[in-house]
Amino acid sequence: MKGILVLEDGQAFAGLSVGVAGERMGEVVLNTAVVGYQELMTDPANAGKILVLTYPLIGNYGVAGKFNESRRSWLAALVIKEKTRICSNWQAEDPFDHFLAEQQVTAISGIDTRTLAVKIRDQGEMWGIVATKPSNPAALLKKLKAHKEHADQDWIREISVSRITKIKGPGKGPRLGVLDLGVTHSLVQQLKHLAREIWLFPFRTSAEKILEAGLDGLVISNGPENDASLPEIVPTVKALLGRIPLFGISTGHQIIALALGGRLQRLKVGHHGVNYPVRSPASFKGEITVQNHSWVVDADSIKARNEVAVTLQNVNDATIEEMENEALRFISTQYYPSSPGFDEIHPVWSKFTGMIAPEKRS
Repeated sequence: MKGILVLEDGQAFAGLSVGVAGERMGEVVLNTAVVGYQELMTDPANAGKILVLTYPLIGNYGVAGKFNESRRSWLAALVIKEKTRICSNWQAEDPFDHFLAEQQVTAISGIDTRTLAVKIRDQGEMWGIVATKPSNPAALLKKLKAHKEHADQDWIREISVSRITKIKGPGKGPRLGVLDLGVTHSLVQQLKHLAREIWLFPFRTSAEKILEAGLDGLVISNGPENDASLPEIVPTVKALLGRIPLFGISTGHQIIALALGGRLQRLKVGHHGVNYPVRSPASFKGEITVQNHSWVVDADSIKARNEVAVTLQNVNDATIEEMENEALRFISTQYYPSSPGFDEIHPVWSKFTGMIAPEKRS
């Protein structure tokens, strides 16, 4: 079955349907990671997106349940160059085809993703429509423009836990909460090694309810950006600043900035990949980070907050990657604090636990 991607500027890319049939619309974003297609498809931050994978061969190592970052795929659609016909990996439980069918993902292959990536790089992220049935590009474009005018991105409401959920850690440590905007399984796994108990809170939980739990710290998780629920979450975080140690991640980082009175700005091309360099403004020593966002904190909007220290910046465009304040008891990262591997915890967590009373850290 044929498939097609039509961008909002009218350019069309023809390919083949390799997932479930249908028409799906959303923002078209690139991801440059060489591996991790299953994790990207199940990352709630990609909810409603048409995800373009720039690595040319997808599915070669199959899929396994333990690599899912959430309970399902949240993509609008997937666009790839080539889907492998075989998979080989000792951890594989199913081939990629089965995953696409199980997750009900509309996907097309045979796309010249190199040309598409250059176009997005030069002209910026834009909306698109993927269709897997015979369709006239002009008719699809008309449908896309009508949809975009009334599109309401309200994903956090569906993604967040519906009730307070408690998870036991393996040993001692602080009791931590997570305001769930789309927390990933890999983040929870790190927290299990750090905390003796983890509380997942629905996104609409009030500041008073969170404080009543008597936790030692709160993580404001990653999740969909520019979501309809964000204005409802900002006042909650503002009420928590200085009252409990906070760690904001990606969208959580942006919410803390908004709670401080800052603004957000959209990047022409977002940071979506696993090789983004960051460094301290006071040092030339850098590190490589995992990122998945199209919005950043407007640095000028928080200049008046002299007490807020920007501790890491993106090497490529100087956008804010990490900020903190001891008096307000928060640290936040635009990047994902991913585990270095072998069940290790990202070093930035030590900064966060440093804000917790010494008797409750271990």
